[in-house]
Amino acid sequence: MKLVAIGRLKAGPERELFERYAGRIRPALTVTELAPSKGSIQEQKRKDAAALLGACPDNALIVALDEGGKTPDSLRLAEMLSRWQESGRPIHFLIGGAEGLDSTVIQRADSVISLGKLTWPHMLVRVLIAEQLFRAQAINTGHPYHRESRPD
Repeated sequence: MKLVAIGRLKAGPERELFERYAGRIRPALTVTELAPSKGSIQEQKRKDAAALLGACPDNALIVALDEGGKTPDSLRLAEMLSRWQESGRPIHFLIGGAEGLDSTVIQRADSVISLGKLTWPHMLVRVLIAEQLFRAQAINTGHPYHRESRPD
């Protein structure tokens, strides 16, 4: 699996958390970081889209992270991950820049998911998706990391 993101994750607590969860994912979650574009909002989105899609092979199963996507719970994401892995295609999770994803990325994506209605800094989105992918794998393998019960 690969995470393709606009921007660089600098040293600090976000990187440490990302590495903690990404290091637990099997097969490894690799990262491709792309430089943010310059220009008008539309130019940035268009250039970022070309860079993001250009970093994916033609046969990639693309999962776009976008606020307009489906908001699965952890159990549903585990089911989705299992199905994506069964496809045999390389899975690429795409995170856009500050202006979000261009419609060309959304149209090309095999799945569009949201991490909720709240707006998250792009660097925290990396941490959240790494943790949720680790959690999904734990659910799918019966590992006790995930707890389904809610407190009373």
